[in-house]
Amino acid sequence: MISILIVDDQRLLREGLQTILQMEDGLRIAGICANGAEALQAAQAHKPDVVLMDIKMPILDGIEAMKRIKRELPGTVVLMLTTFAEDRFIVDAMAGGADGFLLKDMPSRVIVQTIREAMNGVVMLPAAIASKLAAKLSVLSEERADALDETKLKSGGYVFTERERKIILLMVEGYSNRQIASLLFMGEGTVRNYISVIYNKLGTSDRQVAIALLKDLLLEDAY
Repeated sequence: MISILIVDDQRLLREGLQTILQMEDGLRIAGICANGAEALQAAQAHKPDVVLMDIKMPILDGIEAMKRIKRELPGTVVLMLTTFAEDRFIVDAMAGGADGFLLKDMPSRVIVQTIREAMNGVVMLPAAIASKLAAKLSVLSEERADALDETKLKSGGYVFTERERKIILLMVEGYSNRQIASLLFMGEGTVRNYISVIYNKLGTSDRQVAIALLKDLLLEDAY
């Protein structure tokens, strides 16, 4: 049984989702909330499997609430609810640990399918959001193509390929392996292999140590 917490400041949408989801076999509504602060309390109390989180809400917005829930309950799947594909919110949410997005006008069967697939570890990105994110990532990659300090790289004996550099930029921005795989249209296993190579080049197997080293290799005005 998948327990679900619904968070949205629009009562009609909250209750509409509740009606749709509680009719599905294997799904259970753990609670409904009107803002991020309520969501944080409800998540702590009920420990739901999935949180459907609106982005723009009063008191505490959805992205900040999502970050806090992921810190306290890292096993909880959080899907962001949105009516639009705005670059800034997409990037902020993904970097904060969101497991995917749901467009509020999606057919009910797609919403249900998305929840089930997210529980199986799939990063859920509707086509409209995936294209926006890919475009944003392309711009960031171009803007920061030379983000690694070549002087520090040479002095440290580090050599990274173009693909490794893209993965490094996402790593230091806080993206998980699963999110990097989705953003770069790669298999998660392939991303893990690339990161293992990066670790070997850095001489560590600890992600936090690696990220600290990589941040030091970035140009000061690029991070």
